[in-house]
Amino acid sequence: MKSEIWTPHVTVAAVIEKSGRFLLVEEQTVDGLRLNQPAGHLEAGETLAQAVSRETLEETAHDFAPTALVGVYMTHFARPGQDDVTYLRFTFCGDVGVGHPARALDADIVRTLWLSADELRACPQRHRTPLVMQCVEDYLAGRRFALDLIHTESVGAPRPSAPKSSPRQ
Repeated sequence: MKSEIWTPHVTVAAVIEKSGRFLLVEEQTVDGLRLNQPAGHLEAGETLAQAVSRETLEETAHDFAPTALVGVYMTHFARPGQDDVTYLRFTFCGDVGVGHPARALDADIVRTLWLSADELRACPQRHRTPLVMQCVEDYLAGRRFALDLIHTESVGAPRPSAPKSSPRQ
């Protein structure tokens, strides 16, 4: 029996904390208004770090420089009447930079807001997924992995040649 090739949707998210509050987006979803970290899909040709910076800018109008990986999360959604979907989410923390108040937010983003962890814990029914709180809890627990844990190889880029063996002398 030949197994089917399975491909998850790769997403990125940013946990951004400043003075004990977390930058979140309120977004319109098929289930109504929900809270999420700035997050979205990896696009062709991007590194994961580039994707999380781009998504944060598009959804919050703030620059973001990732400094560490908080975690990698896989979640599966069974959707009635539709194909099931699995997401592989790479969540980063980092430094929020300058804001661009004149920049329009993505169409489904209603607003940005800063909430404390307790405020976020108090409204789980408003979270886009349980990963919203899980990522914050992991961040608060000090989970950080160096960015050099993630390696990106460009397709078509020249590969370094193996060192040639020299004859024994």
